[in-house]
Amino acid sequence: MSNAESAINRRTFLSKTAAVVAGGSALAKTALSYGKILGANDRISLCHVGIGGRGTELDMIVSKVAPSHNVEMTAVCDLWSLNRDKAVATNTKYYNRAPRAFKNIDEVLEDKDIDAVILSTPDHSHSPLLKMTADAGKDAYVEKPMGNVMSEAKSARDAVLKNKLIVQVGTQHRSEPYPRAAHDLVQTGVLGDVSKVEIVWNYHGPRWRGREVTKLIREQDTDWRRFLLNKPYRPFDPQVYCEFRLYKEFSSGIPDQWMSHAIDLVHWFMNDNFPRSAVSHGGVFAWHDGRENADTFQTLLEYPKGFLVSYSTSFGNDSPGSTRYMGKKATLTNIGDEGSPRYQLVEEKGTYEENPDIEKERASRYVLLPGETKLPPVSIDDLSLGHMSNWFECLRSRQQPHCTVEAGFAHSVACMMATEAYWSGKKQYWDAASESIVTRRHKRNSSFAINDCSDIIDCMASITIRQLPEATKRKLKIRAAEHGRSMEQEAREILKNELSKTGDPPKDLGKAIREIFAPLGGVKLQIPPREPIPEPNIK
Repeated sequence: MSNAESAINRRTFLSKTAAVVAGGSALAKTALSYGKILGANDRISLCHVGIGGRGTELDMIVSKVAPSHNVEMTAVCDLWSLNRDKAVATNTKYYNRAPRAFKNIDEVLEDKDIDAVILSTPDHSHSPLLKMTADAGKDAYVEKPMGNVMSEAKSARDAVLKNKLIVQVGTQHRSEPYPRAAHDLVQTGVLGDVSKVEIVWNYHGPRWRGREVTKLIREQDTDWRRFLLNKPYRPFDPQVYCEFRLYKEFSSGIPDQWMSHAIDLVHWFMNDNFPRSAVSHGGVFAWHDGRENADTFQTLLEYPKGFLVSYSTSFGNDSPGSTRYMGKKATLTNIGDEGSPRYQLVEEKGTYEENPDIEKERASRYVLLPGETKLPPVSIDDLSLGHMSNWFECLRSRQQPHCTVEAGFAHSVACMMATEAYWSGKKQYWDAASESIVTRRHKRNSSFAINDCSDIIDCMASITIRQLPEATKRKLKIRAAEHGRSMEQEAREILKNELSKTGDPPKDLGKAIREIFAPLGGVKLQIPPREPIPEPNIK
């Protein structure tokens, strides 16, 4: 492939992003939201809270779309005087007048002239500050992850929903044109049944360590206790302040920062929002620099629709990344690391075992936008405009944006499950009824037990077939024929369906079989009671 094919003009790409998003924002106004609707001539007054590295990028993004959306950054807020002063100077250049400067968010939320807030503070403060913002009745744009403590994430979500606010969570790829085109393609069913999604994103370097600002921060120039927020007090630490992503009390690192983007797209593409279970492994293998969070991380998540997600990142090697949605009819591959606009659809046909050249016979095509002929790049930066534009449009229409607070909560749950599995060394389950992460199955979550006990069911089915009385066997054979199954397959389905009602492996196999097959005429057998299956301990 030539360089000309892989290259794309960045300005053209960003303009297409904005155009695609701008085309789909019309929605009827509802009675509930009418009171908050802003007219086209009403300027939206913004305050940006937390203006570090990502915050500076967001300021630039806002400035580029501000004229077309009649918005202005009229205030900035940061605990650190250095960040606060830089933000004032930067936004003065953007808008030809200085924004007001605040140190604490409390003052911002009390200000009636501020319509909406952008939150790009450290990871541990996203949910608490979002809840404060929602309680104050202000709309918000909040960076990902939406939260990394379950109780805080739930409280923030509930406050947003209660007050009917417009919150955009910062997984911006939902608003970019190529992921949107790929999403729409998946919704047509072109992939068939998807059984696995594989994500590999890598980077070579001590990510988040060695930031120059760490040398500049002084305790007297900020509010350390306010930075800690809900965390236990610890002595001032410049590295924790500026490199918080490396410390587990403040961030999970790879899950919060990278996996949040990846799993958000999986949820959106697959329309399946909460994992059933998660296991994780990893460690500090590449950069022994005092970091607590892993620099090499892998997690496996199972989803209720019946597919597995594998997510993997290494900071010790920059091998090419990709994401693959693997279906029975086709594979959709996102070629490149996070944000790559290049998607390829390949027909699922034949096998390499039968034909080593089968790849040449499989039909394939790239996902292109209307009118496009050249391939998009395999990577872009984090400066696309569409996500912010979408939020501004929704502030006026009161339509929900591309990444709602519910979607943000869902990606946060997946990341928290993966993180807890990593630190605990145990498989984690999602209990939807209580909205909590648990390490043991609950009986009501019968699908957990049945999936984990397939070997027991196979054994029980085999025993049952051998020991059924002839009369019962004839009835089972008739029933199996009606369903197009063998007798053993039918016995397995009967066992699976009946055991799913209890949700736990039976302690007495013989008793369970007798009770299950009693309606068909019974079965005579004696099997000693077995000990309960111990919970797996994954190291």
